[in-house]
This record gives sequence, structure tokens and C-alpha cells, in this order.
Amino acid sequence: MTKIAARGLHSLFLKSDGSLWDMGDNSNGQLGDGTFNNTNRPEQIVATNITSIAAGFYHSLFLKGGGSLWAMGDNFYGELGDGTFNNTNRPEQIVATNVTAIAAGDFHSLFLESNGSLWAMGNNGNGQLGDGTTDNGNFYTNHPEQIVATNVTMIAAGGNHSLFLKSDGSLWAMGDNSYGGLGDGTFNNTNRPEQIVASNVTAIAVGYDHSLFLKSDGSLWVMGYNVDGQLGDGTYNNTNQPEQIVASNVTAIAAGEYHSLFLKSDGSLWVMGDNVDGQLGDGTFNNTNRPVQIVAGNVTAIAAGFGHSLLLKNDGSLWVMGDNVNGQLGDGTHNNTNQPELIVAGIPGYNQIFGQMFGGSNMRLSFVGIAGTNYALDRSFNLASSNWVPQLTNFAGAGGVLVYTNAPNTATNNFWRIRSVP
Repeated sequence: MTKIAARGLHSLFLKSDGSLWDMGDNSNGQLGDGTFNNTNRPEQIVATNITSIAAGFYHSLFLKGGGSLWAMGDNFYGELGDGTFNNTNRPEQIVATNVTAIAAGDFHSLFLESNGSLWAMGNNGNGQLGDGTTDNGNFYTNHPEQIVATNVTMIAAGGNHSLFLKSDGSLWAMGDNSYGGLGDGTFNNTNRPEQIVASNVTAIAVGYDHSLFLKSDGSLWVMGYNVDGQLGDGTYNNTNQPEQIVASNVTAIAAGEYHSLFLKSDGSLWVMGDNVDGQLGDGTFNNTNRPVQIVAGNVTAIAAGFGHSLLLKNDGSLWVMGDNVNGQLGDGTHNNTNQPELIVAGIPGYNQIFGQMFGGSNMRLSFVGIAGTNYALDRSFNLASSNWVPQLTNFAGAGGVLVYTNAPNTATNNFWRIRSVP
């Protein structure tokens, strides 16, 4: 695994061979597999040459080598930018070359070209495109329009607002500001980019109504909606100005609809906010308004959807937690989980077993094997080989991961083994 993306009810990831994989909700064709069927297992969409991915609520974007922009899924507001309002369940090329970065909000899209120009398309009802209009009452545009001519280096898109950085490290914002997500000290929407911070901003992330950013000293700052504690300041109060949450050592950030994730320089994963579906991965379903450490180290990338979260570890393995009603966790079930679950193995990976408490005295066993191989789970009350009793068999998925849910019972002190079978 090299990159991950999530926003609504689906997930995307890239492998090191440049292949694009996805799982979850496909009601609008956002998985790009030519159907409108959800899937609860990762499926390959493009075999090679993908360099970047972004997930909106019901649409997806990706870049190919050479800078071509491709899109699929919902197009009700024109967020695909193809000049129509028709959904598509197959990737279609929107821009042929020179695109360097992409971002997908709930129903709008942003991209950068190699000259530093910012382009936007889709829903503009709150001014989130930043073009100075709300499109004469139509509130959208279905083709890319240039917003800023040069010097833009990073973009982020949320529910109804957008952020971007310029080459001087300044932070700019536009769109919905009902809860202070723009951080300008007001609650007034704006349909033109306005400068929020003058310099030293290095990373940005946008949720539905809240925003996160990092400064060059590694400090984490937040603003906006906080009813679920997603700002992590110890309160449930909204704020319309940037507020510092962590003073140093933060290296990456991600914002779900109502929850937030960040990484520290030691590879530890921290979370805060809404946890109704277990998206914080702390083993509970309780919200928290303070950062909580979930993984102690080795995390290299994070992504957050509506009610689920993804993380990559330094061995290239993909882990997930949270809402799984549409199969967005990719574990072959539709069951939510409130702890990180292994979906695709890293390197080396083979013959690893991970145990995870799953409520009561039950556990979930995750085994990393060879993709497509049939494995059996056996139980014994002692280690004498003649006493092994087969329990069930299953096939390892495309990533080599096999999950046995609620199988071992720790209260009986059983021994368990996993073996390949014909």
C-alpha cells in the first residue's frame, strides 16, 4: 500500500505497482467498476500508472502518470467536471495533462495544475468554489473553472468549504462558515478566497464543518464545528478562529465528517471526535473531545471518511475501523469494528496471525497468507497433533488476508492453528 483515501461511504487505495483498488458504497458508480453494486472486498479498478487518489461523498478522482485527471461517480452538481450532469460508473478523463494535485469534497472537486493554478467544479451553493458567484441560483458548475492563477501548492475540500495553501505558506479559505470552519473570526460565508494565516502553514485537512492545519513547527491547529469533540480542545464549543491543540511533533492530519486523526513524528496515531460507528478505533463507541492515542508507532498515512478511518503502517499494510454498512472497510463483512482491523498485508506479511478482542470472551483472528488460498482454522484443548479439530475453512482475499470473526473463545483456554488446505 502506498496511498489511501476516504470521504463518504467508500474507500480507495493505491498499491506500489500503481494499481487502484476500492471498496464500499457504489450507488452512484463511485467505485468505477462498471456497476452500481456495493462491494465489501477490495477490487482492482485500474491496473497501473495511478499516482494520486481522492474520494468525495459519492464520487472519486484519480491522477495518472503524465498528469491526466480522471473521475467517476455522482455528477448531480457537475463535480466530475465533464460538462454534463450525468453519473458514470466507469473512469472518464477530464483533463489530459499537467494536473498535479486533487481534492474531493462532498459534492465539489478541486485540482491544481503544474503552473500552480487552482481549478474547481461542482456544488457552489456556499461559495466553496471561490469564483465570486453562486452561479445565478444554480449553485454549481459542471466544467473546471480557474480560481487562482498561480502559486497554489496544496488543496483540501470538505462538506461545503475549501482550503488551500500558497507557496509562501499562507492559508486561504472559501465557502460555508456557519460554524467558523474558515477560521476568519466570523460566521459569514465567503465566495472568494480569503487569507486566514499569513505564513508557515504546511498541511491542511477539511471535515464537514471543521478544519485542521499544521504549521512548520509541527503544531496542530483547528477551527469550526466541535459538537462531537472533533477539534480536540477538551470542549464541545465551536470556534471561528484557529486554536492550537498540539504544540509540536505532528506530521500528518486527516478530517472525517465529524472526527479527526493525526500522526506524530514517532509514528503514533491520535484521534478525537465522533465515534458512534467505532471510527476512532479505541475499542469503544464513545466520542472524545481530547486526542486519544490509538496506535503507538509505525503508522505512515491516514484517511477519514464519513464514519470510518483508514491507516497505513510502515510495512505497507492497510488497517481500517468504523462504519462498514456499505462494505467500505473491505473485510468481507458488513459489520462495524471499533478497533483497527488488518485488510491488506504488507511486506513480508506471510504467516502472520493477529488476535483482536471482539467483545465478551470472543476474538477476531486475522491471518496473512497467500491470496486465493484456502485455509482451515483448527482447535485443540492441548498441543497433541491428533487432537486438532477442524472448525471452518475460508479463502484469503486479494490482499492475502483471512479473517475469522468470533471464532476463538479465550475463556476455554483452547489452542488454535491455521493451515492451508486443498
